[in-house]
Amino acid sequence: MVKIHDENTILLQSLKSDCSKCSGLCCTALFFSKMDGFPEDKSAGKPCVNLQKDFRCKIHGELEKSKMKGCIGYDCFGAGQQVTQFIYFGQTWQNVPKQAKEIFDVFIVVFQLYQIRYFLLEAMAILPVKVLKNDIKARIEENEMICNCEPQNIIIFDIENYRNRVNVLLKQVCSLLQKSLCYENKKCPSDFLGRNFKNKDMRGLDLSTKLLIAANFNNCVFDGTIFLGADTRDADFSNADLREAVFLSQGQINSAKGNRNAKLPQYLDYPITWR
Repeated sequence: MVKIHDENTILLQSLKSDCSKCSGLCCTALFFSKMDGFPEDKSAGKPCVNLQKDFRCKIHGELEKSKMKGCIGYDCFGAGQQVTQFIYFGQTWQNVPKQAKEIFDVFIVVFQLYQIRYFLLEAMAILPVKVLKNDIKARIEENEMICNCEPQNIIIFDIENYRNRVNVLLKQVCSLLQKSLCYENKKCPSDFLGRNFKNKDMRGLDLSTKLLIAANFNNCVFDGTIFLGADTRDADFSNADLREAVFLSQGQINSAKGNRNAKLPQYLDYPITWR
């Protein structure tokens, strides 16, 4: 195994979702469709049919049986509890209905900021890119500052401008990483959909934004492999070594197939579907 990350990945633990401290924001604020593995076609701002008054899911223990892949795959990076506990101090769209739209709008922005912060925090822990540390730190501090603002300032924040600036930085991170590992010239397959890559050497590939849907990665090693924005739905990572994968998120793991023999980074959890 090639060592890619330092011990600072522990900071990613702070971006774990804790539904017990949220007010069902992902189940209410967001649009979702039945076709994508959710219970129904639901408009933004409408509570899910399975959301109870205590913000718990009525069928949470049956999500796999009910084939709710969208629900299983979703992860908010901890934005839900941030909005509920630290921005609105326990007030919810339920007990302050006049603020519901504002709360939902804030959640949507904070979710995006937390997703971006996740990748920035991981970038800080990637050993070969320490030359970019000050730039990465500046973007993290900007992120934290916005998340600590008043709700109205969060809503009007230019998230697209910020995202574009971070994307430029993350591309630099990926480029430096590949060069340091001598993987920049490694050929990446052009098509992954449903293909069999069992036992193949996947180290150092840039899979950013690739459609990996239903690909078989059984027993593959992913040291230095970049997963930024990759679609991993139903990809099979059984017995794979993902410990030093780069920009791999909990949502991507939740959406994929695998087993308990697969090796995950210490900051990611095994999904309920991996046995």
